[in-house]
Amino acid sequence: MKSRAYIIIGIVLLLASCGKQYEAEQTIKDFVEANIDDADKVSGRDFADLGTTRHINDSLIRVMRLRGADHYKQGIAYPDVPKGDLYYLRMRYVYDGDTLQNTFYLNQELTEVVAFK
Repeated sequence: MKSRAYIIIGIVLLLASCGKQYEAEQTIKDFVEANIDDADKVSGRDFADLGTTRHINDSLIRVMRLRGADHYKQGIAYPDVPKGDLYYLRMRYVYDGDTLQNTFYLNQELTEVVAFK
């Protein structure tokens, strides 16, 4: 009986984890679509596993926001910097024939990109 409970708990945790991954990927896809120079040139998106970090502080976020990345618009509107841990997700993609990779930092609700590099 206990082993059945462990299996059910494991399945529930797995499904919850997959839901967060999917939500983060969708948020990043929307962000890229809205902020890259030419979204039609983006293809082959591949995401790493979603992770959390507490090693990103306000000054690092400021630097990432100022630098941006190649092929992205300047002056992107970002939300306020949230308190606490951030989620991060790496996306590898093809832009106009070149394979690129960016790391995106998201709020705890996975609804907004706070910064990226």
